[in-house]
Parts: sequence; structure tokens; C-alpha cells
Amino acid sequence: MRLLPLLCLCCLPVSAMAQTTTATYGPGGPPVEDSRIYIHGIFNQLEGRYGPGGTDFRYDGEAWAGGDHNRVWLKSEGTVNPQGKFGDGQHELVYSRAISTYFNLQAGVRSDIDDGPSRTWGAFGLQGLGLYFFETQAMIYVRGDGNIAGKIEGSYDFLLTNRLILQPQAELNFYSKRDIGRGNGTGLSDIDTGLRLRYEIKRQFAPYLAVVYSGYAGNARPMARTRGDSTGDLKFTFGIRTWF
Repeated sequence: MRLLPLLCLCCLPVSAMAQTTTATYGPGGPPVEDSRIYIHGIFNQLEGRYGPGGTDFRYDGEAWAGGDHNRVWLKSEGTVNPQGKFGDGQHELVYSRAISTYFNLQAGVRSDIDDGPSRTWGAFGLQGLGLYFFETQAMIYVRGDGNIAGKIEGSYDFLLTNRLILQPQAELNFYSKRDIGRGNGTGLSDIDTGLRLRYEIKRQFAPYLAVVYSGYAGNARPMARTRGDSTGDLKFTFGIRTWF
């Protein structure tokens, strides 16, 4: 007798079964499960930079944990010079909420921690894929003293082959107030950009060669000269891009 309802369901025509599904779950059918927690991390840059202004090491990485709609992100970047001095350290912990198929709204905190004076900011912005799958990030940072900062990042992958990929990339930093301790000027303060050619031996492991430019702009340039730093350098780079 317990098999009778199942046999009756199997005997229903397809249209009747569709009506039963719609009546049970609504027009969209059964809901998609979004309760699992995933973890993903990537180092976009693990590279040594070589040029007239000296040699240094730079890293840029991020990791997230969560589902399709809600995630927690940890982002970090910085440089280390031959003397072991850690600079340009920016570290963010943000909550991310999907607001469309390709973009996420993010809010959290940013801490500038390196060998210089530390600063803490509130962070708000967008991250995702723009037109033609252009990876982009636009963030605004606010401090209690009224200083406002902004960061715009973008990159794009040109597939020369299935494994050989050319990637232009740029990062621009803006500030509303000058910060002598951190070497930040008003307006556009600094830029870091490069052209990287990587070969994906495995999807998770790709060595690359690059030409990069890193330098200061506006009134951040005289502050760099006062510290004895270069105002801008074009360097050749060897690095590794890896993810898990």
C-alpha cells in the first residue's frame, strides 16, 4: 500500500509532474542549496623586481570563506626591500555580499601596517567582473580625522593560448589629505602597474615574466625625494601566481 502513491506519481504525465513541482516550490523549482562554506585563496603577485632603483620583493594576495552570496575576505599586499624593510603594507578584512551575478558589495576595515606609522580605516566598495570579464575593484576608505582615501584596481587576462596568458594590471591610490608619515600626497598619490606574461603549468601554479612601473605622483614625489626614495622606477620582474 505504501508503494501506491509513488506508483501514481510515476504514472503522471510530464506536464502533471511539472505542475506538481511548481505547486510545491514555486515557478523557480526546488531552491538551490547555498549553505556550504567554501575557502579560496590566491597570490596574484609573488615577485622579485629588478631595476636601476634597486631590487625588492612584492606580494599581493587575498582569500575568502563563505558561499555564493555571503563571504568574508582577507586581503594583503606589501613590499620588502633588500635591507628587509617592509613597506606599502595594506591589509583588509571585509564582509562581502553579492548584489548581482558579477559584483559584490564590500564593507570592513583596512589597516596600514608595515615599518612606518600604522593607520586604520573603514573600508567600503565594490569588487567583481566588469564588461568583457575585466577584473576590477573600487574602494573608499575613511578615517576618524576626516581623511578619505580611494583605491582603484583592474586587470584583464588575454589568452594567447590555453596556458599562455598576458595580463595588464594597474593599481591607483588617492588621498584627500597629505600624510607625511606614510608618504601619501593629496589627489593621486601613487601608482603600481605592470604587464605580466604567465604560463600555467597547472591552473594553480603559473610562473611569469613582467615589466612593472611603480612610482609616486603629485606632492608625494617631493616627499619621496626628501626620504631619499626613488620617485618612480621601471623594473623587470620574475614571479609566481598561485591559488588554492
